[in-house]
Amino acid sequence: MKLILIFSALFGASLCLESFVGHQVLRIKTRNEEEVKKLQLLDSLEHLELDFWINPSTPALPVDVRIPANGVQAVKAFLESHGIEYSILIEDLQVVLDKEKQDMACSQQRDRSSNSFNYGTYNSLDSIYAELDHLASEFSNIVSKLKIGESYEKRPLYVLKFSTGGRNRPAIWIDAGIHSREWVTQASAVWIAKKIASDYGKDPSITSLLNKMDIFLLTVSNPDGYVFTHTTNRMWRKTRSKNQGSPCVGVDPNRNWDAGFGGPGASSNPCSDSYHGPRANSEVEVKSVVNFIKNHGNIRAFLTLHSYSQLLMYPYGYKCTEPPDYAELDALGRAAANSIRSLYGTTFTVGSICTAIYQASGGSIDWSYDYGIKYSFAFELRDTGRYGFLLPANQIIPTAEETWLGLKTIMEHVRDNSY
Repeated sequence: MKLILIFSALFGASLCLESFVGHQVLRIKTRNEEEVKKLQLLDSLEHLELDFWINPSTPALPVDVRIPANGVQAVKAFLESHGIEYSILIEDLQVVLDKEKQDMACSQQRDRSSNSFNYGTYNSLDSIYAELDHLASEFSNIVSKLKIGESYEKRPLYVLKFSTGGRNRPAIWIDAGIHSREWVTQASAVWIAKKIASDYGKDPSITSLLNKMDIFLLTVSNPDGYVFTHTTNRMWRKTRSKNQGSPCVGVDPNRNWDAGFGGPGASSNPCSDSYHGPRANSEVEVKSVVNFIKNHGNIRAFLTLHSYSQLLMYPYGYKCTEPPDYAELDALGRAAANSIRSLYGTTFTVGSICTAIYQASGGSIDWSYDYGIKYSFAFELRDTGRYGFLLPANQIIPTAEETWLGLKTIMEHVRDNSY
């Protein structure tokens, strides 16, 4: 019976899920700027339909790219003809996706029998939202659920507020899943929600933090995209808004903020995964967060969770100049990275977005920093490319645990250094 259930879950899912049979993920190592430029040329060839998981930017950084089955040989021939080194990270993407789906079906079957939320699996949006309700009910003394807006497809944007009372106290903002395929971020955020709620009154650090400040946590920043990754295309990154005059759907919500909007590292092509949108804040998912933060008026830290690459970054991305608070942000980033490493030895690279990865305009932490929120950081969680966006579920809880230590280090600093 159990096998039949698993098979039916897999078969039902495969009916409408986009297939990635024969798709390969290559890791490319460039030696100089000329080779980087050749990869950027490849990126511009739309007929290849390449999906860069890590964009070509500088010879110091590897480039990860998903190549559809019908383009694999052509891309490899191109690389070999130019003497550009590559290795295969994922031989057949569909094999990895099938394993992920099978693991989810098994855990859903187990969870149905135990009737409890499993923090160590990838859950649907409905399951996550039900768990937010459960946390708000179980820890009603400090947790409440707020709806700060709706997505393009009219799904609610739910924020958990952790507070011990008082009006308009200084607060910390945390969000996850702005890029929908980065599943370990939404999963980690739900685990972190439970951790904050259950540690109050037990952990002196969290207790003193919540006695002084509030925390707002948006576990799923891009619900339409997240649902789409579960039902249709696991590799979907953008929102699901319609683009006028184009058959291509969606905007990259982390190129849509009003910070150097439309500059380098964002695309004006609606079919691109990094399309910035028709104007800043065009995406209701972005606009809802902007409005919430402006209306609150006392947010002291803006912390956002992405994957993958194991990076801890501060502004700027839209320009390559150091922020005025560079020394403090860099030192705090390094302290947080040390805290992350202390648990499982996971190493994070610390730096500005521009120096750690590449110039990218319209990002959330650039907007928050320019808006006056000094402690603005973006985390890129596990891993460094072995699985990329398809991190096995058995790494969810270890990822969440170490990320929590990094977040806690930053939050303690914010608590003790008002400005």
